[in-house]
Amino acid sequence: MAMTPSIINPTGSLKNAGNIAMKQGGGLYGGAYDAATASGMAYLVGELEKVDPKIREPLTAVTWPRDIVSETGGGWVEYTSTFDVNYGISDPNGGGIQGGSATAIPAVQVDIGKNQYPVHTWMNVLKVPFVDQNKLQQIGRNLEDLLDRGLRLNYQKSLDQNVYIGFTEYGTTGIINDPNVVTALVAAGAKSTTEWNTKTPDEILKDINDAITEAWVASEYDMRGLPNHILIPPKQYAYLVSQKVSEAGNISVLEFLLNNNIGKNQGVTVNIYPCRWCIGTGQSNKDRMMVYVNDKDMLYFDMPVPLTRALTQPSVMDAAYLTLYASQFGVPKFLFYQPVRYYDGI
Repeated sequence: MAMTPSIINPTGSLKNAGNIAMKQGGGLYGGAYDAATASGMAYLVGELEKVDPKIREPLTAVTWPRDIVSETGGGWVEYTSTFDVNYGISDPNGGGIQGGSATAIPAVQVDIGKNQYPVHTWMNVLKVPFVDQNKLQQIGRNLEDLLDRGLRLNYQKSLDQNVYIGFTEYGTTGIINDPNVVTALVAAGAKSTTEWNTKTPDEILKDINDAITEAWVASEYDMRGLPNHILIPPKQYAYLVSQKVSEAGNISVLEFLLNNNIGKNQGVTVNIYPCRWCIGTGQSNKDRMMVYVNDKDMLYFDMPVPLTRALTQPSVMDAAYLTLYASQFGVPKFLFYQPVRYYDGI
C-alpha cells in the first residue's frame, strides 16, 4: 500500500505533506523548518553559504615610525636622561689673539647639564576563554591569534598618541604640541587669508621657505639644524597633490614645493607628509604645520622594554588562559629646540 509523504512541523508533530503542499502551475511548493530555530531553510545555510575566510580588521592609521626615531633597550626604568654641554670663554681677550699689548690668555669653560624624562609602563592582558577557544578551533580559527592582533593594535595606537600629543592625564606632550617650541601664524596671502586653499603656489612656497629658514637661522646656520621633515593635515596635503601649479603646468603644487624649497637648494631632501594629529592642534584650534629635523641627534624617544609577553597562567575561576603583555616607552625628546617650528592657520 502506497504511503503519503509526511514532514515534521516546528512543534515536532507530523503533518500530511499533501495537506500543506500547494500545487500551482504544475509545481509543488512546501516548507522546510529547522526544529531548533524555527527558521525556514536554516538547516541548509551551512551547506549553501559561501564563506570568505579572510578576517577584516578595523581601519586605522599608525604613522609614528615614519616621523620619529625610537631607541630600543635599557630594561625596566623609571626615567631616561640625556646630557648636554655649553662652552664658554673667560674674559678679557675672549678671542684669544695674543699681541704685544695683550697678555691675558682666555680659558675654556664647560657647563654640563642633565635632562630627565618620564617613562610610561604599558600593560594589557590577553584573556583566552577555554570554551570559546575550543569552539573556534572547530572551524579552523585561532582565538588567541585574533586577540593578539587586537592587543598589538592597541599598543601601536598608544605609541602613536605618545609620540604626537602625549597623555594629558599624565602631564606629557608630544612632538606636535610641545609648549617649548616656537609657534607663529603663517603670513596672509594676497587674498588677506592664511589658508593654503586661498593662496597661490608661490605664496605656499614662501610659507615653507620662511619656516625652514627661521629654524635654520635659530640653529646659527648649522646644516644639522636645517629642517628636513614637514607635517601638515591630510586635507592640505590632498590639496597640494590635486592642484596644478598653473593651467598650463604639468606638475602638482606638492612637486613644485619639493623641488624648489631652500632645503633642496642646500642639498637637503625635504619631505612633506600628511598627519592627522595636525588637525586643529594649533592656536584657536587652527590647523598646524610642523617643520623639524627627523634625526636621532635632534629628536627621538626611548623604548627601554619593547612589547613583551611577560606572564601566562590558567585561571580556573575565569575558565581562561591569561597572558600579560608589558612594555615601557618614554616621551619624545627634543634635544635641540632651535630647528623646530610650529606654523598655524594653513
